[in-house]
Amino acid sequence: MEERFDLIIIGAGPGGYVCAIKAAKLGLKTAVVEESRAGGTCLNRGCIPAKAMLHASGLYREIRQAERFGIKAEEASYDFDRILAYKEETTDQLVQGVEQLFKANAVTCLEGRGKLLPGRQVEVEKDGERQVYQAEHVVLAAGSRPVILPIPGMDLPGVLTSDELFRLREVPESLVIIGGGVISVEFATIYSSLGCKVTILEAMPRLVPNMDKEISQNLKMVLKKRGVDIHTGAAVRSVEEEPGGLVCRFEEKEKEQTVSGQYVLCAVGRRPASEGLFGEGAVPDMERGRILVDEKFATSIPGVYAIGDMIPGAQLAHAASAQGMVLAELLAGQEPSVDLSVVPGCVYTEPEIASAGLDEETAKAQGIPVRTGKFIMSANGKSLISKEERGFIKVVVHEETEEILGAQMMCGRATDMIGEFVSAISNHLTASQVLRAMRPHPTYNEGVAEALEELEGGAIHVMPRKKR
Repeated sequence: MEERFDLIIIGAGPGGYVCAIKAAKLGLKTAVVEESRAGGTCLNRGCIPAKAMLHASGLYREIRQAERFGIKAEEASYDFDRILAYKEETTDQLVQGVEQLFKANAVTCLEGRGKLLPGRQVEVEKDGERQVYQAEHVVLAAGSRPVILPIPGMDLPGVLTSDELFRLREVPESLVIIGGGVISVEFATIYSSLGCKVTILEAMPRLVPNMDKEISQNLKMVLKKRGVDIHTGAAVRSVEEEPGGLVCRFEEKEKEQTVSGQYVLCAVGRRPASEGLFGEGAVPDMERGRILVDEKFATSIPGVYAIGDMIPGAQLAHAASAQGMVLAELLAGQEPSVDLSVVPGCVYTEPEIASAGLDEETAKAQGIPVRTGKFIMSANGKSLISKEERGFIKVVVHEETEEILGAQMMCGRATDMIGEFVSAISNHLTASQVLRAMRPHPTYNEGVAEALEELEGGAIHVMPRKKR
């Protein structure tokens, strides 16, 4: 007789594993199907390994620049094999932690490739053997895969996705990155710090185009200062082989140009990993490859839900985790504990970048009356101590109510500090309410208060505005 569950989740990434553990804690008999390792792209081929390499490469760059702090380290070098070992050790620890949490919470792990069948059944295939399980609810959380551009030459040896770049055992002499989004600028930061010649080709007019324009401008200046060659408004037409590497042909300002590299990284986004996920008669309504869901993550098939990179919206690990948490609560008959409408965006370059809510340009386009307060972090003590580059904190509030609507940050620890603004926006706090909290000195966090105070021209460490 087939085994039955209250909930079966296909995929053990940050959306699936959080949903599974939360559901089990709430009393649902839960199983999770995973063909590889727990943690999905985030732990194994994305967030965690990338941030480990960013930490190692950033430390190397800082050591090489240590003389500005009075420290001499002329013989500094790196061992790339040991950097990779450190990255893999970090990943392994987190993956094992998730697996232990499954056991501790009595989540059943079904190893193999999951497929949705009619009637809320899930087929699990491993090594040619198939087993079918029945569930009251099924959650599709299979994640995503890198997008490959449909241009000539993308199938050549040496053209890589982020998955394949992680498998390189040596630092390339040169790397051309197609795309100028978050993945692109983080890899550019890593490999340029390790001595690789990096070129970015971005089709849009600026880097990280979904973020505040000022962030894009400052990031471009920082990366160029570190030797990264950047072309925006550059449409790649083809990739071709040449002796010793590859050449990208692209059009910029209506002129055809070329750039060569040992490897080419295609970093233009990700698409849902839906291949083989649906059996005959079990395909939910979809649009442009993504599964359509309602406000409770229900698909067009009764009892079947989808979260994370499989559905429209932000393709971010923390968004998927929050969705998994909320869905588990809904299925257990509880009220959601997380506001899903405010999704922070983070870029782990140096300086770090983070944003939440509306920026000034978007708010004005929506007809929302806003004011902004901005603090340049060169006047912040902690930033001066660490010699941070081109940092600022900007806050957007409603002109009439003073409610905080958004924030954009480019400074040390921005990705840690953005949580304060996410809390403020989610709870509809005003600038005055957030300013009630005293901030310790010296910290980067003092810049948050300065940006809020500058809404009224009252920031202490900013020159007073000229009277008209």
